Amino acid sequence: MPSAHFLSLRSRTLIPFPWDPGVRTLRSLGPLLPDISFSSGSEDLLIRFSSCAAMWAPSRRQLCLTFLLVCILSAILFLHGHQDLFHNGLALTGLCPDRRLMTPAVAIFRLSPNTSSFCPKPPASLSGTWTIHPDGRFGNQMGQYATLLALAQLNGRRAFILPSMHTALAPVFRITLPVLAPDVDSHTPWRELELHDWMSQEYAHLEDPLLKLTGFPCSWTFFHHLREQVRREFTLHDHLRREAQGVLSRLRLGRTGRRPRTFVGVHVRRGDYLQVMPQRWKGVVGDRAYLQQAMDWFRARHEDPIFVVTSNGMEWCRKNMDTSHGDVIFAGDGQEGSPGRDFALLTQCNHTIMTIGTFGFWAAYLTGGDTVYLANFTLPDSNFLKIFRPEAAFLPEWVGINADLSPLQSLAWP
Repeated sequence: MPSAHFLSLRSRTLIPFPWDPGVRTLRSLGPLLPDISFSSGSEDLLIRFSSCAAMWAPSRRQLCLTFLLVCILSAILFLHGHQDLFHNGLALTGLCPDRRLMTPAVAIFRLSPNTSSFCPKPPASLSGTWTIHPDGRFGNQMGQYATLLALAQLNGRRAFILPSMHTALAPVFRITLPVLAPDVDSHTPWRELELHDWMSQEYAHLEDPLLKLTGFPCSWTFFHHLREQVRREFTLHDHLRREAQGVLSRLRLGRTGRRPRTFVGVHVRRGDYLQVMPQRWKGVVGDRAYLQQAMDWFRARHEDPIFVVTSNGMEWCRKNMDTSHGDVIFAGDGQEGSPGRDFALLTQCNHTIMTIGTFGFWAAYLTGGDTVYLANFTLPDSNFLKIFRPEAAFLPEWVGINADLSPLQSLAWP
């Protein structure tokens, strides 16, 4: 770095002084400092005092100007030494070596009677308060959580979940969105917005500072650009992951007794869908033929696969799924009130077979690998297609097997 010098008051020797382009600022003060003259070569600064230092009796004005000069020099040195920090705009990551903001996994914010803002305040880049009405079962609320997260970030808003969503998801996942206290929710003048189940352009330009989303969004088109962040939010708690991996590690192929080389999670959605799909939506659920085709697809492409079946209709699965290959294991417990165990089993597999429903979607989405799904499971004139777009529900790389709609031919609708 180029150097400069200043003249010692006592010895009149030149002492090295760090050069800074800000010396031009000092030169501009020349008319205000009559007793100090400036001269420089290409890179040298020399401060010469006009009289003997030992005999110099400064006036109050000179002392003030000298103090001002010292302050200016100090400021120039500080700015020069910390220019990288100021270049980054004093970002928190510039001040924190580990570049992470440490916040608790769950934070409940309350409004005091005499305030209208949350405390502590969120980052300045975010504003407003958004939440989503939790509705439906486990998979529905996962979709609502991920959609809220994505839309709030897209619009520069702070996202909060309500306590019932935290109760549903937190026992299974390491979710991080803060929880909005019930009294805050009840006293906030929300504008409500019902979402359809696919991303639309208008959702990227929402200006409402206080917004409560509603509906059952579960489309990858909302959040696929944040896939890794969504996966982190839906990271299993360690005890669930270890338990699931322990179950899988003990499985053996029935015919050979060998360890399976490929684990395929199978989710068979039944329950209330047995009535809802044909009676309301002119649709079907996955049947025996579909499951057989899906398993054969994997058998043809993967060596020594084993199929780990979970369902809310396990008795039907045991009676209708072909187990003659010795590669089908009924491992799930089918407990809808505590779905963590079944979900953990599915996501610790390599691939997925799903029928219909958001539970199977999320298992496939988080697992990765190959996914086979039930396609075209409603009649073309079904009202379900007004609220559901297959291209927005299933990833393009997933493999669809058409459903058998013949059972619907004998049904009559109003």
